[in-house]
Amino acid sequence: MQAAAGVTGGCLCKAVTYRVSGALRPVIACHCSQCRKTSGHHVAATSALRETVEVTGEVTWYGSSDTARRGFCGTCGSNLFWDGPGTHLSIFAGTIDGPTGLRLAGHIFCADKGDYYEIGVGVPRAEGADPALTTQVIA
Repeated sequence: MQAAAGVTGGCLCKAVTYRVSGALRPVIACHCSQCRKTSGHHVAATSALRETVEVTGEVTWYGSSDTARRGFCGTCGSNLFWDGPGTHLSIFAGTIDGPTGLRLAGHIFCADKGDYYEIGVGVPRAEGADPALTTQVIA
């Protein structure tokens, strides 16, 4: 299930807000060590075509690897975006205002998950990266 266009969201203090005019990909949970370190747990993110995301306010970017960066609010610290190669910008699902209309569609980097929780059954799981999950075609 994907959310309708016109979704809004932002950080806790509202210094950074965004509007998505296009469709969102279903939510994927990432259990990699970087996501766990930046969020305190795993990350649940959707994504949208870059040109459909309009950001207001100043995002602070951290280059977390040679190929990706993470965007957050420099005031309240809210994690907002994961920006890597490709046509889409990942958006942390918890930052969306109101009901999202989205569903969890899978888990990636399960081999890196923390030992203090279990991953539920019923959705696809990948031990590492899985382009089939993270680059799902949006109708």
